[in-house]
Amino acid sequence: MQTVTNIYGPTLDNDGTWRIKTNEELEILIKKKNIVRFIKSQRLQWVTYVIRMDTKRIVKKVTEWEPCSSRPVGRPRLRWLDQVKEDLKKMKVRNWREKCKDRRLWNEIIKQAKTHQGFIKTNLPYMVQTPKK
Repeated sequence: MQTVTNIYGPTLDNDGTWRIKTNEELEILIKKKNIVRFIKSQRLQWVTYVIRMDTKRIVKKVTEWEPCSSRPVGRPRLRWLDQVKEDLKKMKVRNWREKCKDRRLWNEIIKQAKTHQGFIKTNLPYMVQTPKK
């Protein structure tokens, strides 16, 4: 919310003092749209463009490029395509490379991503998640 706070700036109260907007006021301003879901849906939309591109395009070459050398020691940095795969895994979408070629089907997947609950971590007691085995 810090970025949204910076974008919308402070509020002038009736008594003439400036204050930072509350989270509730910011949610009203952005119409309760969740920025994380929006970004992930845009990422899924972009991956379809990349998959459908001609193999001569630089964007496609860079996305599918496999480096010859090994990765550095330690925790590997997440790549863009790794994050796309993780998002699709959370949504339980299989064979995504084939599905993204069908525009109608993929547009439905993108609509689901905009409202998918798995993209947001919550601490609410009624949203208990079972541990993975």
